[in-house]
Amino acid sequence: METEIVSINRTDTPESIDRKLSRAGEIIKQGGLVAFPTETVYGLGGDALNPQSSRKIYAAKGRPGDNPLIVHIADMEHLGRIVSRIPEKAEKLAEAFWPGPLTMIFEKSKLVPYETTGGLDTVAVRMPSHRLARLFIEKAGGYIAAPSANLSGKPSPTTAKYVIQDMDGRIDMIIDAQGVEIGLESTIVDMTGDIPMILRPGYITQEMLSRAVGETDMDVTIFDSSSAQAPKAPGMKYRHYAPKGELVIVEGEPQKVVRYINEQTAFYRAQGKRTGIIGTDELIADYCADSIKNAGSRNDSRAVARQLYTFLREFDDEGIDYMYAQSFAESFEDRGFGQAVMNRLLKAAGHKVVKV
Repeated sequence: METEIVSINRTDTPESIDRKLSRAGEIIKQGGLVAFPTETVYGLGGDALNPQSSRKIYAAKGRPGDNPLIVHIADMEHLGRIVSRIPEKAEKLAEAFWPGPLTMIFEKSKLVPYETTGGLDTVAVRMPSHRLARLFIEKAGGYIAAPSANLSGKPSPTTAKYVIQDMDGRIDMIIDAQGVEIGLESTIVDMTGDIPMILRPGYITQEMLSRAVGETDMDVTIFDSSSAQAPKAPGMKYRHYAPKGELVIVEGEPQKVVRYINEQTAFYRAQGKRTGIIGTDELIADYCADSIKNAGSRNDSRAVARQLYTFLREFDDEGIDYMYAQSFAESFEDRGFGQAVMNRLLKAAGHKVVKV
């Protein structure tokens, strides 16, 4: 398959943008796949109401069939067609955070095929705030099933470069609209119970959700890989965001962290292995490795989030065998979003954490 790459930038006129997105929308209506930018990460879109399109998404990504897809909409009126019931608390969250990086899980209507929901009787839905994403959804008929536009298990793409790296030749079109704003996937909240439950942390934090609807809960398996409790979302049991090499998170007093990481990188470099480090402004000058990535201040969780997946992708490009990241969530002023960053790091590292 030849993949069409369509660039949209600031010099495009409204007419040019409309023409390009109309072409992308037609591909979706015909059962094809289009990768597109959102405010979180790039998504791999297909017609959410077409079982064959969803099968194509799973095949293109190499994604397990029981890992549900998120349905993206651009109009609140469309929600009622694909869910059997909209709880009052879901209406409040939609009013507060849609359009935006929040995914809510509902009991699905018969209109949504099981191929889209991973065989579940529930459907995950979100309304992105990215302007081009919403225009594309409208051009495509209003319902786009879209996981992140990467091969399953790899770091989610925040630039078109890495979408092309993974998806060129696998899908019909890639819309290149530069980088994304947030850099981490949306918060996922299960709305099917009496108390909204967070299944994946993200930019919309538990504190923000609680201010809107009162009591909320968080799935214990998010941060504790040893928990005996089964995850509520099938996709949570799979390793995600992982680079090719081995990633380890190091916790402890700053200078002990630096000493341990430098000892490890020196050991592996002596064996001819390539090493990488993700650090922050406060300690970056003290590190020694083949590739050192500065995520900015450890007080700025948003800056770290925007760059995290790109760093992991760059380590792959550079052939890095062993990577180390200092644990910085405790220093984030916004602890809620810091949790989301650490959740992704833990997933990428396969929950390998060293305390020094």
